[in-house]
Amino acid sequence: MKVSQMYLLIVTGLSGAGKSLALRCLEEQGYFCVDNLPSSMLQEFVSICSKATPAIQKAAVTIDSRESLLSHSSTSIAAAFDALDAPYEMLFLDTRDDVLMKRYNEVRRRHPLGEAGDAATGVKRERVFLQPLRDRANYILDTSDVKPKDFPRLIAKVLPEYECKCMTLLFCSFGYKRGVPVDADFVLDMRFMTNPFYIPELRALSGLDAPVQQFVLAQPSVVPFLDGVEEMLKKLIPLYEEQDKNILRICFGCTGGRHRSVAAAEEMARRFVDSGMNVRIYHRDLTTEAADIHERFENG
Repeated sequence: MKVSQMYLLIVTGLSGAGKSLALRCLEEQGYFCVDNLPSSMLQEFVSICSKATPAIQKAAVTIDSRESLLSHSSTSIAAAFDALDAPYEMLFLDTRDDVLMKRYNEVRRRHPLGEAGDAATGVKRERVFLQPLRDRANYILDTSDVKPKDFPRLIAKVLPEYECKCMTLLFCSFGYKRGVPVDADFVLDMRFMTNPFYIPELRALSGLDAPVQQFVLAQPSVVPFLDGVEEMLKKLIPLYEEQDKNILRICFGCTGGRHRSVAAAEEMARRFVDSGMNVRIYHRDLTTEAADIHERFENG
């Protein structure tokens, strides 16, 4: 009787088809991943995962033609799959022979089943060895024309629960008096506009409140400035994605980090949410500055 509720994804396919890239994508999604696990150790792996604290809910392993070097046949591998005490699915990565040969020539790597560096022979042997596994696969993906940066989107097509993390925009507000965020990719200074802090009816509010947001956006220079930032980011985001950058930190600063920077970060986040981007917001100094203001003006 199958007792474990852990879900296991077995990633297999041709050498050079991108199994390691797929595993990296899955790892970013919270999968517990092991590369090149012998099939004879699968059940032991499942048992270890089921006893982990906290429990491992989903795991992924790669198994490929190197099994033949351990005298394992495709039939014995399939039998190991069938004996598992966990629900599993199989993802098979395929690639055209001409693309595989090009990839091996570019990296000058020896094919695991080739002799004396003969990658062509290795690919032919590998296709024969893996065909029974390909026939059993739940998902078959051709990676011939897929660039490494596009693997997350490829995985997302066949695994509905996969949350594509191609690019996350983190809009942050901060106060210069507590320092610039050390991990910022962009720092944008909002101190060029009138400070709501000096407007008595706005002082106790923050950039999260509508009156402050309206005041900030009503400044003649602010909307054109934010329009320029938005245009710049839309041009640069695809370039960062080409470099496999997963998160871009755009930090707006003002004196205390409570009014102008917060309103600007909120407005820019809203624009990119509306355009369908994955967006997060972090107001670093919002509560700290509120406490300072209270101490200075309420208790002083």
